[in-house]
Amino acid sequence: MKIFAPLYDRAITWSRHRHAPAILGVLSFFEAFIFPVMPEVMLGPMCLARPRRAYLFAAISLAGSLLGALVGYALGHFAFELIRPLFEWLGWIQGIDEWVGKLTEMVRQSPWGAFWALVAAGFLPVPLKFFTWASGVVGVPLLPFMASMFVGRGKRVFLLAFVLRLGGEKAEATLRKYIEPLGWVALALVAGLIGWLALRAGHA
Repeated sequence: MKIFAPLYDRAITWSRHRHAPAILGVLSFFEAFIFPVMPEVMLGPMCLARPRRAYLFAAISLAGSLLGALVGYALGHFAFELIRPLFEWLGWIQGIDEWVGKLTEMVRQSPWGAFWALVAAGFLPVPLKFFTWASGVVGVPLLPFMASMFVGRGKRVFLLAFVLRLGGEKAEATLRKYIEPLGWVALALVAGLIGWLALRAGHA
């Protein structure tokens, strides 16, 4: 029974919708401070479906992420203690507190001390909201913060756009051919990660 191929076909269909760029921008915006789904899940199919517009889609995603990063920073700076119980309930507080500690030490050493750490963080497949909230809590200077978000997240979305534009129709055809085994491998990895986290939490 095929599961991932129909889902992939549906994603490609949605990515060609006339409102897809706007939806991508909104998704990127909310992912930067609250939403758990990374924008690449929409950016990827959009670049595959319309490779000639891949860089435009990447720019839309980056713009949305930067605006969302500002919101996350402001909320972390002005409303973190008020919303902290919600983050504890969601299980996000450990990730945020970890980055608060790291960024506090870096900023203490230099106003731009957190720049490279946040650049790396923006490039990693880790929820951006941890870094935006933590930066606001610590009070990372706004200019280094926004510069790091621009470089880190920009590298990520434009690299994806470059690879998929370079592959073009061949990349789409290859992915379509192997989507079932790739989907099951990805599902197994996610299940393994969840199991490992549950086991770790049980021993904590």
